[in-house]
Amino acid sequence: MKNLFLILLSAAFLIASCNSEKKPEKEKIVIGSKKKTTSPEYELGKELFKGKGNCYSCHRMDKKSVGPSVAEIMKIYKEQNGDIVGFLRQKKDPIVDPENYAVMKTNFARLEKFTDEELKAIALYMNEVTVK
Repeated sequence: MKNLFLILLSAAFLIASCNSEKKPEKEKIVIGSKKKTTSPEYELGKELFKGKGNCYSCHRMDKKSVGPSVAEIMKIYKEQNGDIVGFLRQKKDPIVDPENYAVMKTNFARLEKFTDEELKAIALYMNEVTVK
C-alpha cells in the first residue's frame, strides 16, 4: 500500500510539473563574461543575415570565407566610422576588401528589396555578435 501511495504521489508531481505553463525565454548571447537578452531587432537581423539576405553564404562570423569575416567588417567600419547601411544601399563606397566589390555587387539586387529597418537590424546583429 505504501508503494502504491509513493507511485501515485510521484505521478502527481510529474503531471503537475509537465503541465506548468512556461513562457519561452529570449535567446541569451554571451558577450565577454556578461549575458545579454536579445532584442527583436537583433533577432530580425539574425534571421535576415542567415536567411533571406543570404549573407552567411559568403561571410562567417570570425573567419574569412568568400568574403571577409563579420568581425573584420565591423572592426573596420567602427574604426573608420563607416556607414554599413549606406554601403548596403549602394550609397557609400566599400571600405573593406574593395577589390572583391564586384562579387558583393551581385547581391545588391536582393538587398534593394530590404527596408531600412531590415538593413539596420542586420547591421545591429553583425555588430552585436562581434562585440567582445
